[in-house]
Amino acid sequence: MSEHKHGTMDVSNQEKTFAGFIKGGIWLTYISIGILVFLAVFNS
Repeated sequence: MSEHKHGTMDVSNQEKTFAGFIKGGIWLTYISIGILVFLAVFNS
């Protein structure tokens, strides 16, 4: 079995997935805040 060399693994797919996850979380936050503001304005 070969020795592991730190920093040699290609992690570009993981970085893209993580960036998408963060972007989705930000969108979800904005949508949730928008819904709360809508409900507060129209006294639902």
